[in-house]
Amino acid sequence: MAKLYFHYSTMNAGKSTLLLQASYNYRERGMETYLITAELDHRAGEGRIASRIGIGDAADTFAPGEDLFAKIARRLDKGPVACIFLDEAQFLSQDQVWQLARVVDDLNVPVMCYGLRVDFRGELFPGSAALLALSDEMREVRTICHCGKKATMVVRKGSDGRAQRDGAQVQIGGNETYESLCRRHWREAVGDGSTPG
Repeated sequence: MAKLYFHYSTMNAGKSTLLLQASYNYRERGMETYLITAELDHRAGEGRIASRIGIGDAADTFAPGEDLFAKIARRLDKGPVACIFLDEAQFLSQDQVWQLARVVDDLNVPVMCYGLRVDFRGELFPGSAALLALSDEMREVRTICHCGKKATMVVRKGSDGRAQRDGAQVQIGGNETYESLCRRHWREAVGDGSTPG
């Protein structure tokens, strides 16, 4: 029975590495996979999922508002797919997560989504909130804070290197922009013991 999976974490936990490895395992056994990533993230190049450790693969892209059920159904018309892998799942809308749930339920194809749980303000991304509500299985991909504790939060650094407390939820960047921290060090970085904003 197909399921909707959500693999979530903070920045730099190895989500894309795990996605690429899982897709490779399917393909090594002769099963086709379908990779999708956010159209707005060009860090690895357009239509490409890549890991910081140097591996990558071509992927289709999804745009805001795009009907993912229709997109995946068109792909399945070209031939069978054993599993769908979607990177940068935090950029999905609630409607798009429901469309992925319909892919699982109505087309009987497993969908594995990989993405961030919370933004730099400690707030859920809309796509992540919907995945937390609708996924059949959720798996935390762990990484560590500089203190050695599990990192559950992320700060966005400004040009001065200091943690930002406000701004647009979406700003594409990597190690130069974001740092994963435990909650205690995130609170210290944003400057007080209360929630930001």
